[in-house]
Parts: sequence; structure tokens; C-alpha cells
Amino acid sequence: MKTLAFICSSSIPVIIFIIIALGLIKKIAVFDAFCIGAKEGLKTSVSIITPIIGLMSGIAMLRASGALDALTYLIAPLTRLIGLNENLLPLALLRPISGSGSIGIVTELVNHFGADSALSKTACVMAGSTETTFYTLAVYFGAVGIKKTRHSVTAALLTDVASVVISLIVCNIFFGR
Repeated sequence: MKTLAFICSSSIPVIIFIIIALGLIKKIAVFDAFCIGAKEGLKTSVSIITPIIGLMSGIAMLRASGALDALTYLIAPLTRLIGLNENLLPLALLRPISGSGSIGIVTELVNHFGADSALSKTACVMAGSTETTFYTLAVYFGAVGIKKTRHSVTAALLTDVASVVISLIVCNIFFGR
């Protein structure tokens, strides 16, 4: 165990040393390259802040207004057909939009149903197997200036739906109902 702790604590300094050594071998001004990269990273951060603020505001309004609960109530009869519990539906709807919002839902489910319940385990698997699609698209496409996403949104949302369905199947096999 002490060996593993030593390896973990020394890995970052070793990686930094290797980067500096390779830079010196290839005659690259390592610190100047670092400063240029940091400046570009800061520009990227500034360019993506607007989509992030918009998404976070929209999610907060969606949850606070009760619209998420109303949508869950309307869709619940359809989702029961595929075995999606109505308690998991808000997670399935919010996960493509917000990671922090969906983690909040998972936390609420674990606190309410218990960490060992099949529902909580399914929620954790669903959260781990899906992506924050709109957040990811907004950040990465926004950072490089892509305006027309074409089929990216459709493909990503279909992947999220497939992940939810497969999560339900796998969790039903392993954890039961």
C-alpha cells in the first residue's frame, strides 16, 4: 500500500520532469511554450463562459419552475413501457443538459431510497453511462466557433437514449427491480 501511495504522489513530478527533459532534448523553450498554452487556454475559457452561464441559468429555471416535474408527469406513462421508473425519469431528462443537476437528482434518489437500492444503483449507472450532451456541444463547438451542429445533436441524443435503455437492462439483470 505504501508503494502505491508513493507511485501516486510521485507521478505528477515525474511527468513534469519528463516534459521538461523532452523539451530540452528537442530544444524547445518549455516555459515559453507553457505561457503560450496558458494564454490560449485563458482565451478559450473566456469564449465558453457565455454558453455555460446560459445553460446553468436555463437549468435552474427549469427545475425551479416545476417544468421538469410537469414533463416527468406527462411522459411517465410512456416510459413505463420500457421499464423506466418515474423516479429515474428526471435524471434521464436532465442528464443531457446538466451534469451537476443530474448529480443532484442522483443524490436525492440515493438519500431517499438508500444507497443499496436497485433504483439508486440504476441511477448511478445511468448517470455514469450518459453524457451531458448539450453542455459538451455548447462548450466544444462554441470554443471553436461551430454554429451548425448538423447531425451531432441527433446522434448524441440517440446515444443518450441507448445508454439509458441499456442501463435499465443491465441493472435489471444485476440488481433486479
